[in-house]
Amino acid sequence: MSAIRYWVWLSSVTAASPQGRAALVAHYGDAEQAFLAPMGDYKNVPGVTAREAALLEKRDLGEADRILEACLREKISVLTLGDAAYPVRLRNIYAPPVVLYLRGSLPDVDNVPSAAVIGTRSATPYGRKMARDIAFEIAACGGTVISGLTDGIDRAAAEGCLLAGGRCIGVLGTAHGREGPLQADVIQSGALVSEYPPGTRPQNHFFRERNRISAGLSHAVCVVEAPAASGSLLFAREALEQGREIFAVPGNADAENSAGIMTLLKQGARPAARGWDVLEELAAVYPGALKAPEKAAKPRPARTKADKKPQAPAKKEIDKENGAGYIDLQERVAALSGEQRRIAEALMAGDADIDELIETTGLAAAKVLAQLTILEIKGIIRRTGGRRVGLIRSFDRK
Repeated sequence: MSAIRYWVWLSSVTAASPQGRAALVAHYGDAEQAFLAPMGDYKNVPGVTAREAALLEKRDLGEADRILEACLREKISVLTLGDAAYPVRLRNIYAPPVVLYLRGSLPDVDNVPSAAVIGTRSATPYGRKMARDIAFEIAACGGTVISGLTDGIDRAAAEGCLLAGGRCIGVLGTAHGREGPLQADVIQSGALVSEYPPGTRPQNHFFRERNRISAGLSHAVCVVEAPAASGSLLFAREALEQGREIFAVPGNADAENSAGIMTLLKQGARPAARGWDVLEELAAVYPGALKAPEKAAKPRPARTKADKKPQAPAKKEIDKENGAGYIDLQERVAALSGEQRRIAEALMAGDADIDELIETTGLAAAKVLAQLTILEIKGIIRRTGGRRVGLIRSFDRK
């Protein structure tokens, strides 16, 4: 416990930059040796400014003790840069956080591929859908999803990961505080991470500092919707400097939220339309850690007037040539449960707008969107243009 006090002391001086705090550790070897250094010595440490040296010279262990008491009371774990369990990927960035304050259990990002799925807070329905789908597939394939948990793309990505039952790391731009339902679910599936001690007052620059942690924990970064001046571009630049692969999800070329995406693609980011696009090359680097997604179910081609074949039986039909069994639509809908069945039954009469589904089913908008994502992944529904969806009328059982 005594050694942790020194690390917590160093992390508590948040008025000093992450670079300054990390420079102190690099110079003295660890936080305890830095604390025990001769008074007035900090100003001679490369990477520490005169202002930062003056702040650090206060050496207040009393504040460290108060923080540790708060961590014990609030069930926050303390992982220091000196601990063996500290992720190697994060340790190797230019200014690693000297302490990670954790709720939950940090997934093994050194041996299991992880991807940050990020984007604008002012996301469109398309952007949220793509973020949710991509994160769902990353998690379903065995990868870890990293999210800032802010509104818009980040939140949708976390929701997609959780829907797949995957591991999620939420990286906060503030100290731990009162968690909402999403944060609580992230804690159960993975970890909620902050470099700021409990009780630290929020600062605008904390969110920029967070980028290096999210990128450091990631093997790749996928950007979904970003205006021209989006902070997501700064995140991508940070990740690129750390040697991470950058992916971008194409959108409408003339849409405001596509301007930053176009910039990234022009600069060499790789296009991504699904989670496996982000993970595929990592599968060879981490054998056994990932599994390729199952082949998505596709609707059977519609028959033309030129096809003079007999009509299919009402219950099931068999494609003798391919040996594929097709389950009747009503049977597939009946096999669903709860909210998914209610949505599918509302679509039996024909395609519908998402807003119409919300009104017809009486479900909350968030639930309808979440269940539509699952139904689409299952091959039950398809997007038919804009915000309209419809049932897939035949399903390959093979």
